[in-house]
Amino acid sequence: MAKSIYECEDRHGGGPGLRSRLVEVGVDLVNSEGTQALSLREIARRAGVSHGAPRRYFATHLELLSAIARQGYEELAQRAAEAIGDGRASARDQLQALAIGYLDFALSNRGMFELMVRHDLLESNHLGLRETSLPLFGVLVELVSRVQRPTSAPPEVVAGTLWANLHGIVQLWIWGSLPLVTGADDVELLLRAALDAHLGPAAE
Repeated sequence: MAKSIYECEDRHGGGPGLRSRLVEVGVDLVNSEGTQALSLREIARRAGVSHGAPRRYFATHLELLSAIARQGYEELAQRAAEAIGDGRASARDQLQALAIGYLDFALSNRGMFELMVRHDLLESNHLGLRETSLPLFGVLVELVSRVQRPTSAPPEVVAGTLWANLHGIVQLWIWGSLPLVTGADDVELLLRAALDAHLGPAAE
């Protein structure tokens, strides 16, 4: 049976194409089957290479997971930029659009979202993962600073609690708990309630 082009690359030392292929396969795998499927062996098998091939490009399993998560953060950053637009909308409207985009990403990319918020990946900072995650939080802080009501808490703290609230909404919505206890059939109703709770009601 003929070998795949990726097996040929592996035999001859691989190259950037194989490294990208491993990440691409990992992205597809986490989106279709979740984080539990992301073993080095399974990624290698689906990429059509030997189970030891990923070690040539990623010294540890954590590095490969970080490379996959980085793709998620880059997509989320693009969505955030699209949500904010040209900046002409009010800070409150931009913040709501950003939050809706975050919820939509999380609900439509559940496996990737779960991978992206793993503490061990962010703490290790393999492949500069914080360079893609922290700027996103910085955007949230900047918008919160322009909207928040008078409070003794700095914008970073308010933004952090808002983010935690949004994350909790996503997780409990995925589990089915929030629709059950609130009777809500639209997650955006909960999002708007969270914004009101942290920032005060939107101006009429």
